[in-house]
Amino acid sequence: MSQSASAPTKAVSTAPLNTVITGSTSGIGLGVATAFAAEGWNVMLNGFGDADEIEKTRAGLEAEHGVKVRYHGADMTRPEEIRNLINETEAAFGQVDVLVNNAGIQHVSPIEEFPEDKWDAIMAINLSSAFHTTKAAFAGMKKRGYGRIINIASAHGLVASPYKAAYVAAKHGILGLTKTVALEGAEHGVTCNAICPGYVKTPLVEKQIPDTAKARGMTEDEVVKTVILDAQPTKQFVTVEQIGAMAVFLCADAAAQITGAAHQIDGGWVAH
Repeated sequence: MSQSASAPTKAVSTAPLNTVITGSTSGIGLGVATAFAAEGWNVMLNGFGDADEIEKTRAGLEAEHGVKVRYHGADMTRPEEIRNLINETEAAFGQVDVLVNNAGIQHVSPIEEFPEDKWDAIMAINLSSAFHTTKAAFAGMKKRGYGRIINIASAHGLVASPYKAAYVAAKHGILGLTKTVALEGAEHGVTCNAICPGYVKTPLVEKQIPDTAKARGMTEDEVVKTVILDAQPTKQFVTVEQIGAMAVFLCADAAAQITGAAHQIDGGWVAH
């Protein structure tokens, strides 16, 4: 599984990679997990949800793609549980080759009304959890001379929107963390990149619609048309399959010299 940092030789098609994806029981994380499983890679799922539905998802991925799929319910606000997630992934698969930091929550509110507990929770889950997972997995990647860390940021890591103080701050922070980890891994075959999606029709975004409608005094249809998709010149939602394909590419030999970058999949949003 090792390779030279100066002349990467690992071909992702020759051996299965072992991946852990936070927040992967639905939405973007599940889309990335599905893309990795389709490549023949082992997957550790993580996230909240109905236990029966999670098991159905886990077993379905395993059966369809003939890979090992496990689940760990680590709470991304608890560092000790995060460390256990990485340890259990190593125990199940032997090592962690790919880490995808995807877990995230959102709250929409004017700054003067923004609940402090919501700020703290968003910072813990959207930003600090990525630090804890990376810290736990990095030494092993560095020792083996190969690792791929992918942080799911957002177009909101590059630009801001009103009423999303915590989310925007956390996603900007993720890009700073991405650059720092990229520099520390650069001579050890470990890359770190961020994917910055625009609006994806996931449960997280669907939950934002009524909150945004209330904050802006609009109907939900007006929010979709004039707030959400108005930001994306293509007028289309980004798909989880597109994000999964980008994540797979960032693990390939062709991407070995791509590190510390923020990759936009945003329908032209940030080009404004």
